[in-house]
Amino acid sequence: MPPPAAGPAPVPVPAPVPVPAPVPAPAPVPAPVALFAAPSSYRRARVEDAPPPGPAPLAGPTAPAPAPSAPTSSVPTSTLHAPQPTPFARPGTPPPSPEQREAAAVPHAAGPAPAAPAHATQPARRRRRRTMSVAWVAPLVVLSVAAGFLGGLLGDRVVPDDGRRADAGLPSVPAPAAQVDRAPGSIAGIAAGVLPSVVSLEVTTADGASSGSGFVLRQDGYVLTNNHVVAGAAGGTLVVQFADGAELPGTVVGATADYDLAVVKVDATGLTPLALGDSDEVVVGDPVVAIGAPLGLVGTVTTGIISALNRPVVAGGDDDGTAYINAIQTDAAINPGNSGGPLVNARGEVVGINSAIAQLPGRLTGVGSIGLGFAIPSNQARRTAEQLIETGKATYPVIGVLLDPSYSGEGVRVYEENPPDAQAVSTDGPADRAGIRLGDVILAIDGRPVTASEELIVAIRAREVGDTVVLRVRTGDEERDVRVRLAEGRPSSG
Repeated sequence: MPPPAAGPAPVPVPAPVPVPAPVPAPAPVPAPVALFAAPSSYRRARVEDAPPPGPAPLAGPTAPAPAPSAPTSSVPTSTLHAPQPTPFARPGTPPPSPEQREAAAVPHAAGPAPAAPAHATQPARRRRRRTMSVAWVAPLVVLSVAAGFLGGLLGDRVVPDDGRRADAGLPSVPAPAAQVDRAPGSIAGIAAGVLPSVVSLEVTTADGASSGSGFVLRQDGYVLTNNHVVAGAAGGTLVVQFADGAELPGTVVGATADYDLAVVKVDATGLTPLALGDSDEVVVGDPVVAIGAPLGLVGTVTTGIISALNRPVVAGGDDDGTAYINAIQTDAAINPGNSGGPLVNARGEVVGINSAIAQLPGRLTGVGSIGLGFAIPSNQARRTAEQLIETGKATYPVIGVLLDPSYSGEGVRVYEENPPDAQAVSTDGPADRAGIRLGDVILAIDGRPVTASEELIVAIRAREVGDTVVLRVRTGDEERDVRVRLAEGRPSSG
């Protein structure tokens, strides 16, 4: 007899039921593939694992051995083709009833089938987990998002917004990986190089206090500023404040009202001076930077251009004296307190000393910058500063004539008669030696026409003592050019 099929362990049963006589069977067919179940698992046998054709044992408990008194008889092959109960039902169908299982177990051939042992159990059914189809999940996700959006929109419209937020969330600029350097020729670069050398000056007298600006002229404590800034310092106190906040008492070394310049000395060394550039190289349109302390605001930087050159400016008067300046005009903002500060070019060189601003007609006091500022050319400042440091006084050139302010014709005219206690043409002066007489009209200087007395005076004072100028002179109806060598005027001191 072949070995029993794999399955649950055999269990003893009562005496075997006699098997009826065999019935002729139809042609044999291959045995069906057996289905095995184990607790909590299942597997389907492969075709190659099925037992060979021929007599096969019944699935289930092991068949009992035949009694010795009767010959052994094999179960007909046809009984193997009876419908087999399915151990797993389709999802959603109820398991078969006992009657259905009994009817399905009846063989197609005549004869009773072996009785199933009473202890045989129905194979366990595996509970199948229910899952949701993707076709349902996607609409639910979309519906949830739409519901959240509509809820937020409705809440925003219904609940009033007081404008407050838990986090302001203002945009920010990421910090640069490295410090940003400014080009030396930029405004920031120029200011960074000039500011350490700019100072503020404060003068206190019995009449009150006044302030102005200046800049370091030499590393050993010399500072250049305007004469009108330090006027009256002899009867009061003078304090110089540097860019780092240090304050030192100052002393006026020399000053001149004719050019509105003064030199102050402080007890300090190792200062950083500014270089005086060549103001003759300046042209209209050049960019410039003005630095000073307008209204006491130390370290103020303004920018502009050179608006014009050779502007005749007459400033001051009364106790301060009258200054005649062949000025540089700029639109860089210059306000009260900027006086004495530097006007620098794109290389950081001083090309002018800020000194005056234009005022609107009819106003008795200044109103601040109106875009018309004036500076003393640096070449003039250099000559005057050298004289003040060396001698404490400054000189200026003259031609030795007195001009008639009442004349309104072309050019400027020398007095026709000598005024009281004065000579219209100085005896043996430059003009006298050049042949200029009373009543002559001067039309131009070095080819530049003059229309007012201030223009001629300013043009002459822009030169140096000993320089020669060419004057276009008219005597009666005759015009001629005369060469005049400039002489030294009286020294001026503050």
